[in-house]
Parts: sequence; structure tokens; C-alpha cells
Amino acid sequence: MKPAEIQALQAHLRRTLGTQKLTIRSPQTRNGPVELLADGETIGTVDRDDEDGDVAYHVTISVLAEDLLPN
Repeated sequence: MKPAEIQALQAHLRRTLGTQKLTIRSPQTRNGPVELLADGETIGTVDRDDEDGDVAYHVTISVLAEDLLPN
């Protein structure tokens, strides 16, 4: 993903989800994942899908069971 795409998607997610704590980070290595961070902690990845000229972005968020608060 290009830097302009990352900035636009980050702004959209922040507006949509109502938080400025989200950050999208460029891959740290060549062909590495684009990471989604909340308050500096990686919570998922972002994939770009360009099929037949239609561009979509897929956000995958992972939650570890050990991070869940007990009821």
C-alpha cells in the first residue's frame, strides 16, 4: 500500500470507529504485513484487494483469549 492510501484509510477508520488511537503502520520488511495498531499495540492487519480495478481494504483484528477480561 502506498503512503497516501495508508493515510486515507487511517483517517477513515478513525472517523468511522470514533477514536484517534488507531494507527496503520507500513510493512517493516519487504512484503511484510500492513499492521493496524490501537494505542501502539498491534491488533491486526490490513490487506489491499485490487480485483478487476475495484479496490477494497480488508481489516483483520485478532483478539487473544488471554487478553479478555474475566466476567
